[in-house]
Amino acid sequence: MFKNLENYLEEISHFLSGRQEREEILSEIRSHIMEKAAQEAGAASEASLARVIATYGKPRQVAEKYLDGRPIISPAYQRHLFRYASLLFAVHFAFVMLSVVFKRSFTIFPFLYVPDLSSVIIDAIMYLPMAFLADFGAVALVLYLITRSGKEIKLPWPKFASDLDELQEPEAKTLAKRIWNMVQAVIMVALSAWAFRMFARFHTLFVAHFDSGKLQPLFKPAPGRTLSLVVLIMLAAGTATLLIKTFSSSRRLACWVDIAADSIALVLIGVVLRQQHDNLFAVDVPARLATWVYNSLTITLIVVALFVAIDLVSKVVRLGRKRLAN
Repeated sequence: MFKNLENYLEEISHFLSGRQEREEILSEIRSHIMEKAAQEAGAASEASLARVIATYGKPRQVAEKYLDGRPIISPAYQRHLFRYASLLFAVHFAFVMLSVVFKRSFTIFPFLYVPDLSSVIIDAIMYLPMAFLADFGAVALVLYLITRSGKEIKLPWPKFASDLDELQEPEAKTLAKRIWNMVQAVIMVALSAWAFRMFARFHTLFVAHFDSGKLQPLFKPAPGRTLSLVVLIMLAAGTATLLIKTFSSSRRLACWVDIAADSIALVLIGVVLRQQHDNLFAVDVPARLATWVYNSLTITLIVVALFVAIDLVSKVVRLGRKRLAN
């Protein structure tokens, strides 16, 4: 047994799957190397094998030659990946909403576990992207096992939900669109400048005229500053996003910018939803009205978070497309 040859074969084995197939490939590689070493030196030795191995190729490249044309997921099932993942995510999302509404956890072992997410709404928002990744991984694993089995299995094809092939490529940016982006960016810059000026003057963005006739803070100092900073960060992120899209022609960069903006938006929505409505207002507001305002704001933010999460998942999927042009 030659140590350098066995070490080389062991490195190649790390890139191969399937015990029987792996052994067959390693046996073939071993025979080739031994035969070539014997032809060059008359007999295989550590020195002759070292020379052959040095020219044979890196372990990963050698393994890829044998795996060429053997995809992890069969092309016949690749379109099912996003189709099934989106359906599974829809079920997952329904259970998340049920967990928030009914204040309880749900378990469908071993396929699904949704903890009680009613206490902190931000947990439910942060849970959604991770749920999609888990669903995507579960579907990919099942399709991988089906591919490895080599059996002809006809999978059902649902007539709803989106998949990879149905996601449209972003259109080339026209001059009119660039001008419109520039107009939006100018508006956002002006709005952001006004908001920062208001915050510098009143330490809050939420002010109103009351009996005194002067502008007074609507919320108490701590929650007022927190909510104002959330708005300022969202304005700054939106302005930066529009400016980058205006002056950049890279579609990939545009996707990354949208992903970053959606992620920031989800985090900031979670920060707002953490605010307690008790002792929120700096002015006298009837308890029933305060509760109604808080509940309305919570429902609105949850709906917004849902659309942002969907857009985030869509951008991540689109970014993964091989045909996405720079």
